[in-house]
Amino acid sequence: MKPRAARSLVVLAAGALVLTARDARAYRPFDGTDADVAELGELELELGPVGYLRSAHESSLVAPNAVLNFGILPRWELVVQGVGDFPFSGGDATFGDGGIFLKHVLREGSLQGKSGLSLATELGVLLPELTHGAWTDAGVYLGFIASQAWRDFIVHFNASIARSVDAHEDIFMGAILEAIPTRVRPVAELYVDVHGDVATPSALVGFIFRARDNLAFDAATRLARTNDAPVYEIRAGLTWAIPL
Repeated sequence: MKPRAARSLVVLAAGALVLTARDARAYRPFDGTDADVAELGELELELGPVGYLRSAHESSLVAPNAVLNFGILPRWELVVQGVGDFPFSGGDATFGDGGIFLKHVLREGSLQGKSGLSLATELGVLLPELTHGAWTDAGVYLGFIASQAWRDFIVHFNASIARSVDAHEDIFMGAILEAIPTRVRPVAELYVDVHGDVATPSALVGFIFRARDNLAFDAATRLARTNDAPVYEIRAGLTWAIPL
């Protein structure tokens, strides 16, 4: 890729993320993430062009859901992420829960082709949101990730704490399971997110299809329950790694 084209792609992707912000800790199609980072000088775009979310009696279009990862140093990456939400009821579209983070691999392990646990941490700022005509405060986020790869499957454990933009504490704990021997691999995730006094347990199942070494497609459904109301979500998208 020519330098000018690469710079243009970075600008366009960053601009799209600034316009569509949401907290999306993760790698697709999960809410959690893995103990790995983009290679030095590599741009990784995680994009969900269109999704569907139904919470209680409200349905909305999630478009787009995007994460931009860039390898800025060995074992370090910069993460910028966000999502747009458009209610089918005709309510106001929201562009919130955005974040800018630094992710660092503390220990290289089986996920990097070595032995033992791979360990990583992620910390950063949750961007203010425009709510009812007024801006919220910024928030802060700190997460820890442990990954272990075996011949047939990989497990990723996530734990994080945040002060959200609405000034409530947010605690996240979850586990991801991936099968790895085939080009199309089934995946699953179980987690609980505690926001203030509200706990939301969730279960996600789906698959990842690796089309090329630098391109993968994914699809998943998520079932959850919050405040005794069901939550249903459909996710689909891609992950594209671009060496700059």
